[in-house]
Amino acid sequence: MKARHIEMSQEERHAVQSKQGGVMFGIDMKIVGADGMGLSWDGATSGDLLVRGPSVVCDYFRNEGDSPLQFDDDGQAWFPTGDVATIDADGFMQVTDRSKDVIKSGGEWIGSIDLENIAMAHPAVSQAACIAAKHAKWDERPLLIVVRKLQADLTREELLAFYEGKIAKWWTPDDVIFVDAIPLGATGKVQKNCLREQFGDHLMAEAAN
Repeated sequence: MKARHIEMSQEERHAVQSKQGGVMFGIDMKIVGADGMGLSWDGATSGDLLVRGPSVVCDYFRNEGDSPLQFDDDGQAWFPTGDVATIDADGFMQVTDRSKDVIKSGGEWIGSIDLENIAMAHPAVSQAACIAAKHAKWDERPLLIVVRKLQADLTREELLAFYEGKIAKWWTPDDVIFVDAIPLGATGKVQKNCLREQFGDHLMAEAAN
């Protein structure tokens, strides 16, 4: 924490402390947009997180194909972490999503983690995952996959209404699908690739009907 944070309220300090933190010694980081251009460190603008430094790898262990390194106009090599993040004016970084999971709707990005966290705050929700579903007009839209708690009675309309006032209205998921279980990997992480394979065309099918 910095000296200026001492005057903050407990809630404001907690918001800072909940971020991933400042950059480590010997490491540079930046966030870039889809065009590869650097983005503002304002704590609100999110972009792909890139890092560089003498201890940064050039590719993943046993990675197949070419190195994922990206080069800027000065020929400097940056490693794409696969995370989407914000960086504030103090240099504190916060991961908001994974690059492969972010929802690109009409040219704008929607963070799936934010939508999942809100759904998980509902007392009737046991598990929730948000994926990018194909959309005829907006390319992708949020689709919420939910497991209800035992004996809980929760409807699509009730859950979507739970988002009101918590996010921008256009971030609200287009639909909710209730399932008995969400596929998890060996470490307990949601396998969103399986959900995208199963439900990725859901909104297109609904529109066709």
